[in-house]
Amino acid sequence: MPTLKFAVLAGDYIGPEVMTEALRVLAHVARQENLTLAYTAADVGGAGIDRHGKALPESTLKICAEHDAILFGSVGGPKWEKLPPHEQPERAALLPLRKHFTLFANIRPGLLYRELTEASPLKTSRIPDGIDIVCIRELTGGVYFGQPKQTTTLPDGDVQAVDTMVYRRSEIERILAVAITTARARKKKLCSIDKANVLETSVLWRKTVNAYVAHHAPDLELSHMYVDNAAMQLARNPNQFDVFVTENMFGDILSDEMAVICGSLGMLSSASLGASKNSLGLPFGLYEPAGGTAPDIAGKGIANPCAQILSAALMLRFSFGLEKIATRIEAAVRKAVTSGTRTSDIAFGTDAVGTKAMADAIIAQL
Repeated sequence: MPTLKFAVLAGDYIGPEVMTEALRVLAHVARQENLTLAYTAADVGGAGIDRHGKALPESTLKICAEHDAILFGSVGGPKWEKLPPHEQPERAALLPLRKHFTLFANIRPGLLYRELTEASPLKTSRIPDGIDIVCIRELTGGVYFGQPKQTTTLPDGDVQAVDTMVYRRSEIERILAVAITTARARKKKLCSIDKANVLETSVLWRKTVNAYVAHHAPDLELSHMYVDNAAMQLARNPNQFDVFVTENMFGDILSDEMAVICGSLGMLSSASLGASKNSLGLPFGLYEPAGGTAPDIAGKGIANPCAQILSAALMLRFSFGLEKIATRIEAAVRKAVTSGTRTSDIAFGTDAVGTKAMADAIIAQL
């Protein structure tokens, strides 16, 4: 009987609510498929600050290291906004987790079902069949991690802040390998997004992409696009992309734009894969919804659990090699939603259900 060992970091506000439902779905599938769930819960984010004095306690890091994957909720919120920036949950938990486990590859599907096109701010006539694209974002390099990073007072009394954008060729090649694998499993189209007309890091990025793809993936249709144009093209015709790959800050911005045009953050999952392997010889990864903690609806039982459930499916696919089971969960979410069971963020004129009822409908489809 296969055992699935993973850490559960539910986080703050709606994080624990949607995580509860994702774990219920996993438990149901485990019974059906004769799997054993062996997960351990740990505090992170605001919960870590409140109970341990820091957003990423050492005990949490230890638990994560002892498991094969991390199922993550969401962190942060108004309760901790007055803390110094480097102590706030988002910066003091997620970035160190990514760095500690070298979670360098963020895979974020941009998926909008045809039946939910009304949820998108784009006209239905632009996306009559919905949206189906994937963003591959480099996650541990670039301006978020480059040094020096500091704020100083100059001799004349002015204040200067510095962030440094740094990329190595090896980092670019590493994320490209993930993008190539993803593109080959889809339409064999890959768009690389940079700012090579301005930035030295982007000049290296583009040169590396051209050389690496020519050598390792000549079968792919490769294109390049400047990031400002890419932002416009996503809003104009998102399905012109299939898989796009980009550096850390550009990916942060574009993936959030992609989330908006796909209608609801409550439907979008993500996987952050590491450079190291787990005990199964598969990528160690962190799996989380694209959305935040939604303090305004926390405790009301109305949050959409689909993104958390779909993130659990990605965990089964990438860190446990259970492709068929992951596909079953994704199909069950699609069937439940398109059959009319929807939380308020995607209801649009139909009767909305709560968090638990949404998960119940998914389990019924399973």
